[in-house]
Amino acid sequence: MLDERKLSVLRAIVEDYVRTLEPVGSRALVERHSLGVSPATIRNDMAVLEEEGFIAQPHTSAGRVPTDKGYRLFVDRLTQVKPLSPAERRAIESFLVGAVDLDDVMSRSVRLLAQLTRQVALVQYPSLTSSAVRHVEIVCLSEHRLLLVLIADTGRIEQRVVEVPAALDDETLAHLRADLNEAAGGRTFTEVPDHVTDLPERYADTVRPTVSIVLATLLETVVERHEERIVMGGASNLARYVDGYDGLQPVLEALEEQMVLLRLLGQTRADAVTVTIGHENPVAGLGHTSVVSAGYGPNHGTVARLGVVGPTHMDYPSTMASVRAVARYLGELLRNE
Repeated sequence: MLDERKLSVLRAIVEDYVRTLEPVGSRALVERHSLGVSPATIRNDMAVLEEEGFIAQPHTSAGRVPTDKGYRLFVDRLTQVKPLSPAERRAIESFLVGAVDLDDVMSRSVRLLAQLTRQVALVQYPSLTSSAVRHVEIVCLSEHRLLLVLIADTGRIEQRVVEVPAALDDETLAHLRADLNEAAGGRTFTEVPDHVTDLPERYADTVRPTVSIVLATLLETVVERHEERIVMGGASNLARYVDGYDGLQPVLEALEEQMVLLRLLGQTRADAVTVTIGHENPVAGLGHTSVVSAGYGPNHGTVARLGVVGPTHMDYPSTMASVRAVARYLGELLRNE
């Protein structure tokens, strides 16, 4: 374990390197930071930090740069996440509240996150398996065709066209709509099957086959494994921190795959902003990047995740604050939908 003074030296090295992207020497630390010790003491502390693997010397006669291990200790020892200014909070709120539907919310969120952090932003659509049913609608399209619309409390909408053997009259259709909403409304998708299976028994033999088909379609909708969807924005920000095409190509290739993005966000803890640094990332090609992510959802729950991918030398306090703020506002927005 490092004592508080060496932690202060490491913190100063990280902050200076993030700001300048130049190796940091002991003289610069003395000039820029009030560490309260002599240059010789700082050099000794830097030697210990290097021996312990928290900093490294990129070449002879150069200063030191943080390693993945150094960034990890820096992040773990953050006493608080940098708060956003009132102007930044108002900008986030005004940017998101103008959205007209879930797709617009996702699009605005990913653009906002990319702009705030100047990194590659990722936003996952709310998961249906973590959602509850807000409303079930049935619309008659033709004599043998109905449209089943399932609206989740997170704003997601699933639609299915149902081919039926016989038409339902308006009264029966209204009755079925009311029964489905009474049985499924407010329940999570995983709870729905246990509360709707006996519905066909309430209907006359003449319409029971049609009701059974509608119900089967509803059950398929709530129990099937839906493809998780992630939207990405700010890919052009990669050029700011990746040198040359050879360094950019593996990062771009990794970020093109939805399953890769799901793996990156899948490490997010539900209760806090999560930071995965450098080679802690499980994805080949992203060994020199860090992922800052958070869960979001109505009523402080987690129905999906969002985050950013950037260089290991990112401004962690500011990035963590932006990710946390967007996640909170997005959760509030879903709660009020």
